[in-house]
Amino acid sequence: MHPMLNTAVTAARKAGDIISRYADRVDQLDIQEKEQSDFVSQVDKMAEDAIIDTLRYAYRDHSILAEESGRHKGDSSYEWIIDPLDGTTNYLYGIPQYAVSIALTRDGKLFQSVIYNPANGDLFTASRGQGAMINNKRMRVTPRKSIENALLVTGIPYKANQDMNLYLETLKAVVPGTAGIRRPGSAALDLAYVAAGRYDGFWEFGLNAWDIAAGVLLVQEAGGLVSDMHGGDDHMTSGNIIAASPKVFRDMHKRIHPIVKGK
Repeated sequence: MHPMLNTAVTAARKAGDIISRYADRVDQLDIQEKEQSDFVSQVDKMAEDAIIDTLRYAYRDHSILAEESGRHKGDSSYEWIIDPLDGTTNYLYGIPQYAVSIALTRDGKLFQSVIYNPANGDLFTASRGQGAMINNKRMRVTPRKSIENALLVTGIPYKANQDMNLYLETLKAVVPGTAGIRRPGSAALDLAYVAAGRYDGFWEFGLNAWDIAAGVLLVQEAGGLVSDMHGGDDHMTSGNIIAASPKVFRDMHKRIHPIVKGK
């Protein structure tokens, strides 16, 4: 395992320990609403602090972009992108679908990634050019040959500034012929599950870099394709993303792109 990836795994596990420690007493936590239906708890902040402390101890000159505390500027070409608890609402409701997500970029390119679900111990890792692993076993996207009978996963817009009508148009276009659509509530795990072959494809609008950075590298290193809704590489900036095994990706893009073209 690459030393930087090993550090990220250590950081993710420390955050996971904090998350698990409070999982059965969330009613005692101080919970704030950052914006409508977007929650942050003490656990998010404590987990983020643990990650940053671990990374800073090993790599003091690296930059960090973290969901709760923002950007911490460094003096190197490396930047860590952190979501300490992706799926906070699930966590607060006792739904075991949440994860720690940590990615590292080098010169702006994804280099290392870790997604860790402390609820069941699943650990997803990837190093650029070295493949992707789940619990230290190699993983690959599904070999499905088309969108027919594919199981897809998505996120439904819930914020006031998101275009629900546009999303519903894509949903209506994508659904026919599939095995169904799932909406579990953690984009990081959705992408990790695509990489592991548990879903055939994923799409969502309006995500943040920390929601998807680690998952994007997992999918790519597991043999999948990732793009924005137009088939380009603006997904990390726009937050609009399609990720899938290659032939499912082709069909998803073919159905989605005509709807979003020009928007």
